[in-house]
Amino acid sequence: MRSLDNPLILREIIMDHYQNPRNHGIKDDDSYLKTNMNSETCIDNIDVEAKFDGDKIEDVRFDGEACAISTASTSIMTELVKGKSVEEARKIMENYHNMIYEKPYDEDILEEAIAFKNTHKQANRIKCATIGWNALDTLINEHEKEEKEGK
Repeated sequence: MRSLDNPLILREIIMDHYQNPRNHGIKDDDSYLKTNMNSETCIDNIDVEAKFDGDKIEDVRFDGEACAISTASTSIMTELVKGKSVEEARKIMENYHNMIYEKPYDEDILEEAIAFKNTHKQANRIKCATIGWNALDTLINEHEKEEKEGK
């Protein structure tokens, strides 16, 4: 995917995922690991859950109250990592964070997440753009800990 430089297209991607979030709604299922993330600086208060099958992220979902940036970035994140291995998800997450913090990144693996490439210009939006991603990182770490302990 070539770099999207048209701010209208980037905004369109964000608004589409905000108005029609993917993988939205929490399952009432104990096989999912769950975490809550909230922000002191924004309305963001989201629950993120993931279901793992060994090293694979079988499903990832979210719900809660969140601004357009949080909702859209979390929606895109769920689409990018669903069905991927933990290792693949970590690579996507690393590239996303690198993009947000103005470090070198591979835009091809970020797909629609590239819509957040200018977030660094609005420092107050960085937390919004990373809250769902940080929740997934927490869930992956929890899953790996459980795997190690043989649960």
